[in-house]
Amino acid sequence: MTAAAVLVGALVAQAAAALLPNIPLLLASTAVCLAVEGVLYRWQPGTLSLLAKSHADITVRHVLRDLLLVVGLLRLGENDRESQYAWLVAGLLAFYALHCAIQAVSVLVRRTRTLPVVTRNIDASALRLTRAPAALLRHPGHRLLLLGLPTTAGLASTAVTRTPLPAVTGIALSLALAAAGLGALLLRLLPSRRPAGEQEVLDWFDAWLADYRPTVGLYFSGGVSSAYQANMWLETMSRLDGRPVIVLRERFMVAKIAATDIPVVCLPKVSTLMRLERSSLRVLIHPSNSGKTSQVLRIPTIKHAFVNHGESDKLSSCNPYAKAYDEVWVAGPEARERYARAEVGVEDKDVVEIGRPQLDAVRPYAGPPAGPYTTVLYAPTWEGWDGNPGNTSVLAAGENIVRALLADPGVRLLYKPHPLTGSVDPRTGAADRRVRELIRAANRERSAGAARPTRSTSELDRLTAELDRLTAADVRPSADQVERMLAQSAPPPGRAEAVRRATAAWEEAYWASLPEGEHQIVTGVRPALYACFDVADLLISDVSSVISDFLASGKPYAVANTGGLSEEAFRAEFPTVAAATVLTPDAGGVPALLESVRHPEKDERADARAELKLRLLGPDEPTAQDRCNAALRALSTAALHHRTRVSPLLPEALLPAPRQNPETHPGAGPGAGADTGARGGQG
Repeated sequence: MTAAAVLVGALVAQAAAALLPNIPLLLASTAVCLAVEGVLYRWQPGTLSLLAKSHADITVRHVLRDLLLVVGLLRLGENDRESQYAWLVAGLLAFYALHCAIQAVSVLVRRTRTLPVVTRNIDASALRLTRAPAALLRHPGHRLLLLGLPTTAGLASTAVTRTPLPAVTGIALSLALAAAGLGALLLRLLPSRRPAGEQEVLDWFDAWLADYRPTVGLYFSGGVSSAYQANMWLETMSRLDGRPVIVLRERFMVAKIAATDIPVVCLPKVSTLMRLERSSLRVLIHPSNSGKTSQVLRIPTIKHAFVNHGESDKLSSCNPYAKAYDEVWVAGPEARERYARAEVGVEDKDVVEIGRPQLDAVRPYAGPPAGPYTTVLYAPTWEGWDGNPGNTSVLAAGENIVRALLADPGVRLLYKPHPLTGSVDPRTGAADRRVRELIRAANRERSAGAARPTRSTSELDRLTAELDRLTAADVRPSADQVERMLAQSAPPPGRAEAVRRATAAWEEAYWASLPEGEHQIVTGVRPALYACFDVADLLISDVSSVISDFLASGKPYAVANTGGLSEEAFRAEFPTVAAATVLTPDAGGVPALLESVRHPEKDERADARAELKLRLLGPDEPTAQDRCNAALRALSTAALHHRTRVSPLLPEALLPAPRQNPETHPGAGPGAGADTGARGGQG
């Protein structure tokens, strides 16, 4: 708000300078106004939104600045000279008229480029896709600020020189630039320059569905920060039997989905979504619930399976909404019993145990720490929406846990907080920042005697660049959705496998590049949670899906009890804690916990962990991926039988076309659309 206050003060000063008149003050205040505008657009867009809501948007502010400059010029001249500046006002009016015309045409251009279907990894060249217009022409704030700059500068120069020539030149230049921009946008409205129309796009999409003939889809809808819930299922989808597709509902989500070779379609409107009725799609897999899920559940020709993005003892893991699906796919027997205990309407016959396919790659326990340091992963969850103090340990116990770990010279700490930490309760966010500062201070003390990394950071930089190149969208930052569709119409052959290899190499280089014993605050996309599992000797977390997933490794874990329950009640309330060491908020049990990790003969919970792993995740054989494929085959068969039984009741348009020869469709075989996925999420 400081910048906004400076802007208001500068406008007041400009008004006073124009009325006095005072040329130095007029020039200085005008310069300050322009500088603050640049600061707001670059670093404080929220303040601009607030000003716009107060009816002080960029157009109003820019008109006011130029008007005050004209007033200053009039105040400097004699009354008989006022007519000399009248045409300057006319020039200004013409410029602002062009600005409004550009804005109107840019809206029309944007509408022609807003397609009913947005795709990735699908050849959409038939839709006449083109690059987006220049960003300057699409954003009124930037456009007016830059195109109007010659006018403002010319008026300011005229105030100094007392001659109208600078103002004439500035206004003429602004008019020429605005006219050129308007012309460039008008060309975009020519029939030959527009992308395909709505009906043409829908016909093309129907043809693609008939040609690709998808059999299984991942359906996802959510907010900006929820994309990880879909990304953690990408690799599993790529390994499923059949022809996979990813179905999204929000346009922005297309760019949030991680690098994948699976076809991605975004269907924002319900009417477009319903076109899936006429497809060969048999099963949709749902990693989350959303308000828009009910819309796709109306399709009678598709079976729906809810897999969730993580399982824990929280109430969200047995949401009553789950009864809306045909089947609920869970990891192991404990989740089945959880639904039975919750009595939310999910029948036992509809619960299918598939394990957690994402965990098949997690490295199993290989013994106590072999080096000088015990690596402890502290991965607390966030505070949640219900205000329960037991949701996250960050606020009540985070600092105590971290202090106790840092007090042991043989500990290397990996701190990986949930991405939403502090988003609801500012106190939790403040506690998270204090935890980070404790870790940074400990690193400063330890850095003097730290050993050099075993692998140079230059190799890590090289691998990072390679991985970024493989996973980045090859589009301009200013590209719109149509341009992104054009640039991402077909992934390079073999990209998915290349990304998998590059990710494994990057993770190895990352851990090797770190100074020995250096504590880490892990908040980025890399390294992922499961990569942290592989290097950790011990997990400390909260009641969340993190502890269920970590059990796949068989390593020791601890859970913080910050909800005020006794240990007995805590274990009884949350079955996933059964094989854990329970930590109180004062973290007094940390030293004994570390001792049991370093000396397995003192680990009294190893057998309990193995038993709990079986209950939570199911058996190791067959693999979770195999069990997931088996569940998919069974549900697909049920979908086909259902179509056969009800075919007399369905309109002919809803029935799939006869199956085509897969040899004529190279991308239609089992396993088509391999992807890179994301190794692990955090619930």
